[in-house]
Amino acid sequence: MRIGIPRQKHEARNQMKTIAFTEYGDLDKLRIIEVEKPVPKDNEVLIKIHATSINSWDWELFNARPFVNRMMFGLFRPKRLKTLGFDIAGRVEAIGSHVKNLKPGDEVYGDLSACGWGGLAEYVAAPENALAIKPKSISFEQAAAVPQAALLSLQGLYDVGHIKSGQQILIIGASGGSGSFAVQIARQFDVEISGVCRTEKMDFVRSLGVDKVIDYTAEDFTRSGEQYNLIIDAQAHHSLFDYKRILKPNGIYVMHGGKSSSMIQIMLLGPLLSLFGSRKYRTVFHKANKGLDVMNQLIDSGKVVPIVDKCFPFSLFVEAFRYYGEGNARGKVVISMETDRR
Repeated sequence: MRIGIPRQKHEARNQMKTIAFTEYGDLDKLRIIEVEKPVPKDNEVLIKIHATSINSWDWELFNARPFVNRMMFGLFRPKRLKTLGFDIAGRVEAIGSHVKNLKPGDEVYGDLSACGWGGLAEYVAAPENALAIKPKSISFEQAAAVPQAALLSLQGLYDVGHIKSGQQILIIGASGGSGSFAVQIARQFDVEISGVCRTEKMDFVRSLGVDKVIDYTAEDFTRSGEQYNLIIDAQAHHSLFDYKRILKPNGIYVMHGGKSSSMIQIMLLGPLLSLFGSRKYRTVFHKANKGLDVMNQLIDSGKVVPIVDKCFPFSLFVEAFRYYGEGNARGKVVISMETDRR
């Protein structure tokens, strides 16, 4: 994926706007700049972006957390101009000579994290295999909410958690982007779902169709005495031994996000503990766009609905990031390239 390079004012032909940052952690340092509109390579398509969503990876990279991000992108500041955003939805404007399955005018969406970032821009050039045709039943804004959040949950439930009917399932972080998808995907099975969130989000999580809502500010669900066959955790705020206490024999704990220290503990100790005893502790290693065809079917059939909490216009991108960082979103936060607030 390429977003182009900065251009001088007298070279204004074929320019586009993009959001970039040169310092970590300061929202006021996020800025709109002019760069050259990219030209697709032989295996790429040029996409006019209509919408992109904010993910935890965007927030973590911008804030240089965990520390490994500083090691990868620059210890004190990004080594080079960096544009955030990798979940995109838009329309194909041009194609490379080797592109076979897409054509100009196609409405597409996808996750660019495996081929670079750059979704917070007017255009992006990306490999054909990083994209899928957008479901006709949803808007560009809804489509931009899907790729990473939905597929983290799908891969966690299907590939890692091996969900099956008759199970008792706990979804931690059920009100967030991936959590709201996890609840809806799990509902396709005959299972009993408990969702964990904080007080003000309980009604929203209940509306998703969970059987029980747990307010983590009022009770410690790791000491409730309840046990589960499958735990999907997007928060990782507890220790591995807390999760062991609420996991049934032969149960599976699946982590795909959360506090860095807990994630490291689970990644290091989980495989070791899984060798001794019947309980398994797994991590989702996200595979970009794997399962997007399944999500298309679930969305087009109306079984899963992408939930957009707020959609900000491109000009209010700082407010969008600030709102995301406050942690109040129910579902996804989306930035639209349209000029008016949705």
